[in-house]
Amino acid sequence: MAFEGLTDKLQAAFSKLSGRGKLTEKDVKEAMREVRMALLEADVNFLVVKDFIKKVTDRAVGEQVFDTLNAGQTVVKIVREEMTAMMGGTHSRIEFTGNPPTVIMLIGLQGAGKTTLAGKLAGMLLKQGKKPMLVAADVYRPAAIKQLQIVGSQVNVPVFEMGQDKPVSIVRAAKKEAIRTLHDVMIVDTAGRLQIDDTLMTELEDIKAELNPQEILLVVDAMTGQEAVNVAKTFDERLNLTGVVLSKLDGDTRGGAALSIRAVTGKPIKFASIGEKLDQIEPFHPDRMASRILGMGDVLTLIDKAVEAVDEKKAVELEQKLRKNQFTLEDFLEQFQQVRKMGGMADMLSMLPGGNKIASEVDEDEVNKSMGKTEAIIRSMTPKERRNPGILNASRKRRIAAGSGTTVQQVNQLLKQFEQSQQMMKQFTKMGKGGKFGRKFPFKF
Repeated sequence: MAFEGLTDKLQAAFSKLSGRGKLTEKDVKEAMREVRMALLEADVNFLVVKDFIKKVTDRAVGEQVFDTLNAGQTVVKIVREEMTAMMGGTHSRIEFTGNPPTVIMLIGLQGAGKTTLAGKLAGMLLKQGKKPMLVAADVYRPAAIKQLQIVGSQVNVPVFEMGQDKPVSIVRAAKKEAIRTLHDVMIVDTAGRLQIDDTLMTELEDIKAELNPQEILLVVDAMTGQEAVNVAKTFDERLNLTGVVLSKLDGDTRGGAALSIRAVTGKPIKFASIGEKLDQIEPFHPDRMASRILGMGDVLTLIDKAVEAVDEKKAVELEQKLRKNQFTLEDFLEQFQQVRKMGGMADMLSMLPGGNKIASEVDEDEVNKSMGKTEAIIRSMTPKERRNPGILNASRKRRIAAGSGTTVQQVNQLLKQFEQSQQMMKQFTKMGKGGKFGRKFPFKF
């Protein structure tokens, strides 16, 4: 899990402050010593760590504990605020031009994940009502153009390519094509190198001069830690970045890149790539990321994922079924699939306050295997059986078990889960009709 080691060490440092009525300078310095070590071990830039520790210490020493918080929670609040500020304070959005197309130039070292990120970004903008076009300007890496065409087809976004032509000629022609075909966003996948060299930089400068892009986003591998900061500084000096994208944030990320880049370069982190699937990209919110690092969860992002996963029309239909107590196994399967759209179980659990520990113990393969069995069982039923599971006798269950590659016991377990879900839905329905929660109940039934 990303930030797991850093989160554990920070929580251990703060737990020693619990139960104290007022923070002394000694208390704060002892806690900050542990925080300093945790940040340095996470490969955060040492100058960033030094400045961060000073700011937190200056604010915390002698501060009176709030009425409803203990000393440890006060320090956590201060740390969260300073950590949020360190990562930029607020979410930084893409700057769209009033004279389309908006040009987004993706740059970075080879292996950082630019091509995949280009597809993710295009897919996300398409959902937002934009009309993006991908441009294959990496003419050196073997199969780079083919890879971009594959991710483009997967997100249903066209790819402009001219084979091994000169990159500047390609982007010039691409912009004309984008204007002609009314594409309002142009995402350019540029070439990378295994290391920064003058040839690479000169080519990127030429592309920049040709396109005058609204956004120059550096894609960096979040697992490279402080090295990502050095790469960002070098690219920024030559190209004047508008922002950074963290890729592979779902891996064994220690936190160095996320916590250092903005403080060192002054450039905002605009997006985070949090998985291999092309829909696994999210806007970077400094306050939410700080909460995740401190083990406080990220409920707002979880809500965003839920809203994105839910089909509004189907949600209304489900509401009507719940009102009439007509929730079926078909609906159960549909809800199951919408949850899966939100990402892995461990990822969702980690967004809940205190969920990191539970998430770290989740065997994602086992969860996926179990969910796959559930789908297989329901799909092995006839439409009539899904709508009325009460007709499932012993022989029908044996047939369903054989058809889904499961056992009768597993079929019975699923039916029991479904019954429990029905009972829970009934309770929600009753409360929504003016019961305990009355008009303030958050669901409309």
